[in-house]
Amino acid sequence: MTDTAQPNADVAALSFEKALAELETIVAKLERGDVPLEESITAYERGEALKAHCSRLLTAAEARVDKIRLSADGAPVGAEPLDVD
Repeated sequence: MTDTAQPNADVAALSFEKALAELETIVAKLERGDVPLEESITAYERGEALKAHCSRLLTAAEARVDKIRLSADGAPVGAEPLDVD
């Protein structure tokens, strides 16, 4: 039998793109509504793990971008408004 202590442990190794693609597949499957209850629950749990992983990766990427945009003394470098008309 497989280890049930960490059924979604492999999620942490996925890239953002792969995790997001799998999450989109799960959402589409659940939205169809033709999945047995137990499989739906398992898919939902996997989806939650994927969502949390994607969120962590986005937060880390955002932090990296913020560091890039700051000079050594912490002042913004070349900051421009996002909405330029």
